[in-house]
Amino acid sequence: RPTPIPEEQVKAIIQQVVTGAERPKHKVMFTYGENVRVIDGPFSNFTGVVADVKPDKGRLKVMVSIFGRPTPVDLEFLQVERV
Repeated sequence: RPTPIPEEQVKAIIQQVVTGAERPKHKVMFTYGENVRVIDGPFSNFTGVVADVKPDKGRLKVMVSIFGRPTPVDLEFLQVERV
């Protein structure tokens, strides 16, 4: 049985949506040319080289080798770790 949310909390949530709640900023932990290992997702355990970093979005592009060819993969910071 769901518990109702108080009206004040509903108004606060709607206000955050309308005004645009501030998103947390990602700490840039990776640099261009750095070797990383993918730890999450379909490319898990692949290693590659950072080709692009988008700190405002918390994403990076990693070049991984698939069938012997470098392939760009767009990943979140949390999906990779330094090698």
